Amino acid sequence: MAAINDETLLFKMLRWIFNIKKRRVELCPSGTFEEIEMKIKIDGQGLACPGPVLKTKEAVESQNPEQISVTVDNDAAAENVSRFLTHSGFEVSVDSDGRTSVIEGTRSGDYLPAAKPESPAVDQTDHPKIMVMIASQTIGRGDDVLGEKLMLSFLLTLREMGEDLWRLVFVNSGVKFTIEGSPVLEQIQALEAEGIHILVCGTCLTHFDILDQKKVGETTNMLDIVTSMQLAHKVINL
Repeated sequence: MAAINDETLLFKMLRWIFNIKKRRVELCPSGTFEEIEMKIKIDGQGLACPGPVLKTKEAVESQNPEQISVTVDNDAAAENVSRFLTHSGFEVSVDSDGRTSVIEGTRSGDYLPAAKPESPAVDQTDHPKIMVMIASQTIGRGDDVLGEKLMLSFLLTLREMGEDLWRLVFVNSGVKFTIEGSPVLEQIQALEAEGIHILVCGTCLTHFDILDQKKVGETTNMLDIVTSMQLAHKVINL
């Protein structure tokens, strides 16, 4: 019996069986089988943050698709899904009609998933990772005018943390510090330029209708925020 090589029909059929979850085959006119890439389609419309990203993450991790299409109905979700797919090794394009956005992701078959990041307990660094979450425009309760002054003073003094300051996360009304006209915008931009990772809640920006006014940081979702909390050695909430 002649030796079976990689180009035989038997090999192609076996390869198809092992990849059945993400591929299908069609019989060509020549009598040979041709692999056709399968595209996963996800409808993320109407889902609250971080629903679209979580559905996309589940599909990518469970099915390892070569192509994926995600439909969302707000700009924040489009940014979040696009960023997740890019970080997952996909080439991403976005088509928007002003109401819905379709994010298309394609990646090559030789993509290798990145190693899972180490937890803070085993992360070997010379200094701790401090995450600061700003959820308001004031510090404390009682006098809002005083609270605003205290918050501005805090943000202007953050640089004194030095290399320990790792991530700065803005949620709720705190996102207003990242938009045009913010009294501390230049200081936050300077921190970002120095390597501090700035995350800004996309749902919050959308709620206040100021997404297009954001001038610093990365539009983010609750999945990224929770992951940041997990990786940080210390979280300061204000």
